[in-house]
Amino acid sequence: MCFSVFFMLYAGMGVFFNKAFEHSQQEVELPFNFGRIFGIIGSIGIGICVILGILNLLASKYLKEIKNYNFIFAIAVVNCLTGVLGILLGVFTLVELTKQEVKALFGK
Repeated sequence: MCFSVFFMLYAGMGVFFNKAFEHSQQEVELPFNFGRIFGIIGSIGIGICVILGILNLLASKYLKEIKNYNFIFAIAVVNCLTGVLGILLGVFTLVELTKQEVKALFGK
């Protein structure tokens, strides 16, 4: 969820560029507004980061309560797609979830 700050800065740059292009006195018309592109990408990034953060918090809650094995497994796989820290977290979670004793705890 902290990574969404990067996308907040990205969306902020979009707002800044949008205002800068509105107030420019140039007669040359740009083919598209860079500010909107930055804003859209930033907004989508914020949404994805917050959703992944909430899903990770739910997975940690379910790990503590020892329930929803399939949800935890799916989130561990998704974490493997999110970068170095996510790969480490996902791989170690998958290694632990595939052990027979852990499967017995979940009733699998």
